[in-house]
Amino acid sequence: MSRVQSIERAFAVLGALADGPVGVTDVAARVGLPKSTAARMLASLEREGAVEQVPGETRYRLGPRIVALASGLHERRGLVAIAHPMIAELAAELGEAAGLSVPDGRTVHYVDQVDSPNPVQVRDWTGSRIPMHAVSSGLVFLAHLGASALARFLAEPMERFTPRTVTDGGELLERLRDVRREGHAWVHEEFAVGIASVAAPIADADGQVVAAIHVHGPTYRFPAPGSEDAVAVAVRRAAAQVGTRLRGSSR
Repeated sequence: MSRVQSIERAFAVLGALADGPVGVTDVAARVGLPKSTAARMLASLEREGAVEQVPGETRYRLGPRIVALASGLHERRGLVAIAHPMIAELAAELGEAAGLSVPDGRTVHYVDQVDSPNPVQVRDWTGSRIPMHAVSSGLVFLAHLGASALARFLAEPMERFTPRTVTDGGELLERLRDVRREGHAWVHEEFAVGIASVAAPIADADGQVVAAIHVHGPTYRFPAPGSEDAVAVAVRRAAAQVGTRLRGSSR
């Protein structure tokens, strides 16, 4: 059996369980497979946590790994829906692109962006994943990691993207203390030459930082001389508003 065929059959088996628990015989009938093949597929999916047997029964249902993935997607969509209007307001207020990101392992995952009204714009980063140490949102996430998780991050090599990328663990640790104290993070040409950005954290009902709002633009105009503090205040305010609405939606 080819890899592609195995993947197709695995998804067919998962689809057979979408409406509720089903036995091996019914799964085989629904997806058009021999019962022995369906049983092997279910056993493999069970080892990966994608399916599980109903306790005390022989029927199978979708497993915790699939449920967690679906829940995370639902939560992310809800976060984007809550944040988007405030991101749009922020982009209009500051005249630069504003976006939303979430942590994803050692990277930042950009999940939404509202472009600048300026004719010269930075690219749309939606869908991109970038190492945390090189971007403003990533510094926000790192600044709010627990001590052990942060130590593990700093122990791994960090890629240098430009001459200004901070890759020294000790230097980055000092910088993160400033981010926690100030409530926002600036980067200037650390991931890409010619781009500056600032980000602030969004906390959920448990006080955990689950996302960040950022604004970025070309360094020749952003930030304008003397405007860094005012820009940071606007970004922190928008992030706080999103956090308030996010916490309200979870009640």
